[in-house]
Amino acid sequence: MRVRRPAVLRGQIRSTCALGAALLCLVAQPALAQSDRCSELPPPSVTIKHFDEPVTFNTRFSYKELTHLGAAAVRPGQQVLGLTRGKAVVQFASEMPTYRDPTQRWECFSPQITLTIGFSPMTVYVAKEFPEGSCAYQEIYAHEQRHVKTYQAHLASMEISLGETLRRRFATGRPWRGEQGEARAQLLREIQERWTPYVQREFTRGDAAQALLDTPEEYERVASSCDGEIRKRLR
Repeated sequence: MRVRRPAVLRGQIRSTCALGAALLCLVAQPALAQSDRCSELPPPSVTIKHFDEPVTFNTRFSYKELTHLGAAAVRPGQQVLGLTRGKAVVQFASEMPTYRDPTQRWECFSPQITLTIGFSPMTVYVAKEFPEGSCAYQEIYAHEQRHVKTYQAHLASMEISLGETLRRRFATGRPWRGEQGEARAQLLREIQERWTPYVQREFTRGDAAQALLDTPEEYERVASSCDGEIRKRLR
């Protein structure tokens, strides 16, 4: 009855600092007399946010056009009456309160990382052959709303799991220490090369739950509803 195209993932990094796979192996420099200055920095933190963007609705396309939009996943001979498409967005931002050793050999810093995730936009399509207010429209719309709620439930689950994972990695309880400039560059690379792809993969884990909503039985139920109104309009 409908095809959900895979979410398009877009990773964006807004950070001026970095630390990589070797971060926990950073060696404290010998200027321990300055270590009290490091303790003045705030503890590292991770904050997870999500886009709170309203779902948009589109009824301008015919079912043939929607079938074309969903061609990558539609079964042969299947017609798409409604479609829910979400573009998944991943944005990392970081601030890095820092104390630099006067010798310019080492620094300590406290990663303050914010991850924002969401769908921007998320659009629900209902084919224009089924005017708003009709029985057919309501059946198709109700089905697509199940997809929207499944997207939202997966996003809420991601917020929890990603928060736990990233805090284990970055919220170490005390500032980090390393050679000036080196550790910060490694952190940026780690976010770009490891964590942005990781979050993107977490989005795709929701595909299985979405697929469960688009069974042949559900397609047949919707197509047969409203005293045959839908089938008549597809002739």
